Amino acid sequence: QVQLVESGGGLVQAGGSLRLSCAAPGRIFHTHDMGWFRQAPGKEREFVAAISWRTGTIDDTPSTKGRFTISRDNAKNTVYLQIDSLKAAETAGYYCAAALEVRRPRLPYEYEDWGQGTQVTVSS
Repeated sequence: QVQLVESGGGLVQAGGSLRLSCAAPGRIFHTHDMGWFRQAPGKEREFVAAISWRTGTIDDTPSTKGRFTISRDNAKNTVYLQIDSLKAAETAGYYCAAALEVRRPRLPYEYEDWGQGTQVTVSS
């Protein structure tokens, strides 16, 4: 079982920032696209952003563009999600995932491996 380990979640006031981290085994990190999803209670898992292992190309969504920034540190086998100007409605579990087969993966089923998630709670 591949182990992706997220960290960095917590309680923050609306308008605040967090940086989430996801550490992956090297054999995964250097061959898989890495993505972030979020899931609020009672809602479907939602794509947030992804970054290509080969080109570093970033894929994101209109709802988070400009406030959420995905990046990767190849020396540390870690992908980050910088989240700024958080909104209360963005309270959710945030999950890191790795995808091997699909180009520009944006759907949960396109990712083979998942972390346990880190909780982000935004107070209004």
